[in-house]
Amino acid sequence: MNRIEGRVKVTGLATYAAEYPVEGVTYCYPVQSHIAKGRVKRVDGGPALELPGVLAVLSCDDPPPLGEGAEGELALFQSRDVAYRGQLVAAVVADTYENARAAAAAVRVEYDPDDHDVRLSADHPGLYKPEVVNPGFPTDTGHGDVEAGLARAAATVDVTYTTPVLHNNPMEPHASLAVWDEEGGLLVYDGSQGTSSGRDAIARTLGLDPGSVRVVSRHVGGGFGSKGTTRPQAVLAALAARAVGRPVKIALTRQQMFDVTGYRTPTIQRLRLGADAAGRLTALEHVAYEQSSTLVEFAEQTAVPARAMYATPALRTAHRLVRLNVATPSWMRAPGECPGMYALESAMDELAYAAGIDPVELRIVNDPGTEPGTGLPFSSRHLVACLREGARRFGWDERDPEPGVRREGEWLIGSGVASSTYPARRSPCKAVASLRGDGDVRVEVAATDIGTGARTVLTRIAADTLGVPPERVHLELGDSALPDAPVAGGSMGTASWGSAVVRACEELRRDGRTGRADTTEEVKADAKLARHAFGAQFAEVRVSAVTGEVRVPRLLGVFAAGHIVDAKLARSQFLGGMTMGLGMALMEETVTDEEFGGFLHRDLAQYHVPACADAGGVEAYWLEERDGELNPMGSKGIGEIGIVGTAAAIGNAVYHATGHRVRDLPLTPAKILTSRF
Repeated sequence: MNRIEGRVKVTGLATYAAEYPVEGVTYCYPVQSHIAKGRVKRVDGGPALELPGVLAVLSCDDPPPLGEGAEGELALFQSRDVAYRGQLVAAVVADTYENARAAAAAVRVEYDPDDHDVRLSADHPGLYKPEVVNPGFPTDTGHGDVEAGLARAAATVDVTYTTPVLHNNPMEPHASLAVWDEEGGLLVYDGSQGTSSGRDAIARTLGLDPGSVRVVSRHVGGGFGSKGTTRPQAVLAALAARAVGRPVKIALTRQQMFDVTGYRTPTIQRLRLGADAAGRLTALEHVAYEQSSTLVEFAEQTAVPARAMYATPALRTAHRLVRLNVATPSWMRAPGECPGMYALESAMDELAYAAGIDPVELRIVNDPGTEPGTGLPFSSRHLVACLREGARRFGWDERDPEPGVRREGEWLIGSGVASSTYPARRSPCKAVASLRGDGDVRVEVAATDIGTGARTVLTRIAADTLGVPPERVHLELGDSALPDAPVAGGSMGTASWGSAVVRACEELRRDGRTGRADTTEEVKADAKLARHAFGAQFAEVRVSAVTGEVRVPRLLGVFAAGHIVDAKLARSQFLGGMTMGLGMALMEETVTDEEFGGFLHRDLAQYHVPACADAGGVEAYWLEERDGELNPMGSKGIGEIGIVGTAAAIGNAVYHATGHRVRDLPLTPAKILTSRF
């Protein structure tokens, strides 16, 4: 199917959070901290209030009332403590955006600064073991004797990889428009990946009944996880609107988005692997070091993928966290799996060379029968088939096994491979399907389409269940007033929403007028199985021996992700994820300012993402996988697995081209040249 909303998007008719027409709207602009740690001594809003059009200044000098559930970065202006540079310490409301921005610059904030610490290191004295890692995994797991396994191995590697701070950078900025009614009800138009959870978070923060809050997110211009939780601008818009008694709109600038909308934590990852003469693992240890803020603990599940990937008699995974004077990291496409699999799959490549075994075959001989970390049976697992099909399509057999031998003029040419994985989850969801007077069907669910094609795929699922043409199905989503739905994230949107839509449509067929569904009990009754999508990524690179430039003329991925509901949407998601993985490998990086705190890279002129010229031939294929244990559609999420493994495949290809290993992302020309190939 073509995207249902495609026409309104390309003609500019789709309405995003900052674009809703509201009478009497005013504008809010935040004031950010210039220090990374300390206290706000005084906020002088007098100069701002004297400027044209200024209606109010909000700050900790007169804290706005919030609910008891307000916490973290949503508890705006409740404390004088500064936790990181860029924190919102005040805000101005004015009649125009320009007046609000000018007035914000006139606000004077006096600080009592303190020494800050923003540097992550593997020997930081503040490192500790968190109780759990996102979204609730055990922090440390293991079985067998790792030291003994390494001691008896024929080949071993002991390597450390690092990944930098990465920022989500969706095309649509984080924006909110808040409108209070005369009865105290609050309507927030928000760029959000979850209207139901957004409503609950805003209500909890403001001390309101969730029934008096409505969140609308009809169209969302991307999120990549950064809009998966309510961000400060939504609460700020509501507070500002309450203060001035008029609707308030706020749209964060790109620079502000770098500060207050989350980011992928940097990681330091040590891996120790051993294999016998046949290439079978004797031990695998994966330890990840990462950071969080002093406000909120967020521990990413970086080492968790190692618990699902390869058979080994000795396995240890661990996470250590340090709380620094930084903003709180958060979800970014494939959190945990993306950086964790970069390190694991790079280390597997190093082990393959150390053992003298083809990298594809090393992965195949270590394919497990059950999930290594839990012992649970897989609902389905076709990683080996993906590796073999990818190798065939890529022409892997034509690759010279020795690194650094293929050259065309100044260009060194290499090929690399990596595995991909991502959990196949679903969460409870509600939906309603009803017959309209004209014989068409209305389906309601508070799902959110963040550009992935949720409208289209849910329409197709409903049409298939009812046995009617898709044009007879009218889907309503993106509104917390609709039946509750989980967030668009964790590659569980289609599985969760689709399950409820199927059940509602099945009930409609029985009832003839209305069908209602709540999948809470169904999800609870799911059998205990290891549910994952798998894939194989192959990359060809060309590395300039003169400039260190890396070009990627070809990326190829083969995935096993259950039943593919719509081929056009699926290919788009796979290609997008792989392209984002290319950016992670070669260019994406946010540099922390150790002297002053905050980030040195704060816009798209400095934070580079792939352009069309960077993504040469990107090919995505999939195996038709039948898995009846997942959901009524038999589908697995595909929004995130495409990025997993791409960076490792490219890094492994760079090694194959040059004969030298770079273990710190991104693989910039300077790092390539200093590897002395």
